[in-house]
Amino acid sequence: MTTTRLRRPGTNLGRSILRDWRLYVMLILPLAFYIIFCYKPMLGVGIAFTRYNPVGGMWKSKWIGLDNFKFVMKMPDFPIALGNTLLLNFMGLIAGFPIPIILAIMLNEIRSTRVKKVSQTLLYLPHFLSWVIIGGMVLQIFAPTTGVVNATLLKWGWIDKNIPFLTEGWPWRITYTVVGVWQSMGWGTILYLSAITGINMELFEAAKIDGANKLQQIWHVTLPGIRSTIVVLLILNVGQMMNISFDRPYIMGNTRVQNYCDVLSTFVYRAGITNAQFARATAIGLFQSVVGLIMVSSANFVTKRLGEDGIW
Repeated sequence: MTTTRLRRPGTNLGRSILRDWRLYVMLILPLAFYIIFCYKPMLGVGIAFTRYNPVGGMWKSKWIGLDNFKFVMKMPDFPIALGNTLLLNFMGLIAGFPIPIILAIMLNEIRSTRVKKVSQTLLYLPHFLSWVIIGGMVLQIFAPTTGVVNATLLKWGWIDKNIPFLTEGWPWRITYTVVGVWQSMGWGTILYLSAITGINMELFEAAKIDGANKLQQIWHVTLPGIRSTIVVLLILNVGQMMNISFDRPYIMGNTRVQNYCDVLSTFVYRAGITNAQFARATAIGLFQSVVGLIMVSSANFVTKRLGEDGIW
């Protein structure tokens, strides 16, 4: 008769730590980084529910519940900033999401290594430029009277008057979207190129044997091969619909298009930070995060219902 010896809890963990202690030591710095800069600041969301006093800090400030949220949502500029945020992000998603996929497929089909490297470098470069630099370039190119585009079109006789790229609502929105797509499309291409390189080349050979041309190979082999990557990135982009960077609309905007370029990030800066209303600024940030979480969860749920894997 044999007896089974019970292992005490934690024995395997202790042995694992002793055996791989060098790996656990390497985890200390990244864990400390996330705890200090990501998880510890989460305690600060409590400011949104207080009448924050910078002198006493959050713990000595008076608790007022949802009053900050109610006050912010009743401000006349809040619906404008919320609508602009959703509209600009939606335009960026519709215009910018498919372009990295198309570029990745085109780069993958280039056979010349030199041409491929040069093309990749030119596409990736805008991502590393600050929006201050890009804003100066946009002003030089699309300015109403001195911009290169208007000056060239007027000289060639293609237009009779200047196009208000930066001074009227919808032209500004289109310019904003086009510039954003140009700045980010190269960086998104990297992810899809990596996914394409992971496709089994035998599938392409089989498609060629079956008589498929290049477009048919892309449609029936390449796109299905990167479908999971497309779905994951689409879910993440949907989750970012409520978040918008501060520098891009602030730099590209102006007083002529204030009702079109005012988004939640600039609204927080103007109504919260410049007026030292930190509790209300925190309330807006928490509102954005909660709505973003709901959007990600909803997109992930719909994706799973359609038979895809989702992100969790």
